[in-house]
Amino acid sequence: MASFLTLLVMLLVSAEAVFLQYVDARFVVEKSSVSVVSPYDLRSKHDAAIANFGVPDYGGSMFGTLRYPQSSSQATGCVPFDGNKPFKSNSSRPTILLLDRGDCYFALKVWNGQQAGAAAVLVADTIEELLITMDSPEESSDAQGYTEKIGIPSALIDRSFGNTLKDALKRSTEEVVLKIDWTESMPHPDQRVEYELWTNSNDECGIRCDEQMNFIKNFKGHAQILEKGGYTLFTPHYITWYCPEAFLETNQCKSQCINRGRYCAPDPEQDFREGYEGKDVVFENLRQLCVHRVANESQRSWVWWDYVTDFHIRCSMKEKKYSKECAEQVIKSLDLPMEKINKCMGDTEADRENEILKAEQDLQVGHGSRGDVTILPTMVINNVQYRGKLESGAILKAICAGFKETTDPPICLSTDIETNECLQNNGGCWQDPEANVTACKDTFRGRVCECPSVNGVQYQGDGYSSCQGVGAGRCWINNGGCWSDSKEGLTFSACIESEKSGCKCPSGFRGDGHKCEDVDECKENLACQCDGCSCQNTWGGFECSCKGDNKIYIKEHNTCIERSNTKVGRLITLSVIAVVLTVGVAGYIFYRYRLRSYMDKEIMAIMSQYMPLDSHQNQNQVVHHQDEPLRSV
Repeated sequence: MASFLTLLVMLLVSAEAVFLQYVDARFVVEKSSVSVVSPYDLRSKHDAAIANFGVPDYGGSMFGTLRYPQSSSQATGCVPFDGNKPFKSNSSRPTILLLDRGDCYFALKVWNGQQAGAAAVLVADTIEELLITMDSPEESSDAQGYTEKIGIPSALIDRSFGNTLKDALKRSTEEVVLKIDWTESMPHPDQRVEYELWTNSNDECGIRCDEQMNFIKNFKGHAQILEKGGYTLFTPHYITWYCPEAFLETNQCKSQCINRGRYCAPDPEQDFREGYEGKDVVFENLRQLCVHRVANESQRSWVWWDYVTDFHIRCSMKEKKYSKECAEQVIKSLDLPMEKINKCMGDTEADRENEILKAEQDLQVGHGSRGDVTILPTMVINNVQYRGKLESGAILKAICAGFKETTDPPICLSTDIETNECLQNNGGCWQDPEANVTACKDTFRGRVCECPSVNGVQYQGDGYSSCQGVGAGRCWINNGGCWSDSKEGLTFSACIESEKSGCKCPSGFRGDGHKCEDVDECKENLACQCDGCSCQNTWGGFECSCKGDNKIYIKEHNTCIERSNTKVGRLITLSVIAVVLTVGVAGYIFYRYRLRSYMDKEIMAIMSQYMPLDSHQNQNQVVHHQDEPLRSV
């Protein structure tokens, strides 16, 4: 026992030495907001410190009716409440229970409130001070293990706000309605979430170690999906301490530290005389850091989750298998290069800094908006320390709250952690049921009304009351939201593809483009205004005709002209046609005769150049005698 106390003193001194190097180091209280919705005259917004247990609704919010115990003896919530869930809500709005600080652990108050039917618990401080984080009790103080059973959110509010709420409950005739809002508790700046798990490879530290290993085992699948998809950047971290120079030669320091007292961990069994030593834990912490680094270099960062899970199963302290040899077997089974991991770990006996562990000690101290890491295990998401139970579903919900709106990966929209607000009344957004197009887009933090892009057609509008397709192809999707109708074998549309947007009734119709009515051109004297014209309206147009049988309508000139219909006229017409035909036939015959004569003369002329005619043959003929020699003429 004395040796354990010595170690505690050593760790406290070393921790103090670490903090002295960083003046700005501090513990940051992570907050949510609490707003008074009604009564109207009390409307206001206040900070609340998120508890380090239970399940805060990161990315969400809760409306609830405030209740406060009527009995002063139960105002602190330190004993179970009488009756069967006396604070269970009888309406659609849940109960937020207000309790006073004091007399027992924060976690016990919240546990009793949960058992009584409350959906959330606010604890009012009893002194004027800055908000603090409500932490869970030590393992020995939580004999019933109720801390791990808490599944509702809780927060601490300051004394003055608590008194205001109590006064309102006493004097107000209407319900006091609050809104607890966690939507801004987790930053969500971009499309990738960066998160860290501050942990320890020791598995002999009671409830905390069991909680940690159960989380890693259950969360491994989610983590690897997020990592492989490039949605997240995960980094494991391990807390170490160092031994003050005055203790370097002690057996305690030598058994708990490596690199000559620079990096230490407490004895797992809290007994220096037997079992594993603290430096065994530091060795494995370093090995797990190097597993992640080497796996990350080969674009397989998610293998860290496999290694840690397998190491816990195969190399457990409880089974006395927590060793270098067992760790190397796990590394080989995961096809990781052992030589690179050993090189990364370096010489743990050397009297010099270890690059990996020195960086870890520097990171333990808070920078910027992030506070010191003082609680193990701790999850840091987008540089904000997660508060609440280390449970797979709760952590996934918090990580999903860290994504920028509309960029949530599919795993964040799974039914076990998310409710699709678009299923009810389309989320209050614009929709076109006929085209099955909606502006409601479900995200982890709730629905967003945003005009969509469908089949290459972009809709524009406010997303709530209107969205209109723009650009080419818009008329192919539900006719661009414009009027269209078919009748009498004809189809007319108010969507004009040559236009980027808008609806315009076609010629022959009148309206706003979303509703068009046929124009009666005849009734409104818009057509057939010529002398002797008569007008008949048609759907989308009109037809004009001339009064009397001897007139025809010429549309181009909007006029009627006489047409001949007597026997003399017909005879003259036939005569003209006969003369035309006769002239045509005669011309054709004459043409054929002249052409044949011309061709004959041409042929004779050509032949005369190569063959003598009969008249010339007699003059040039040569007579041959058998007894005379041949001679020419």
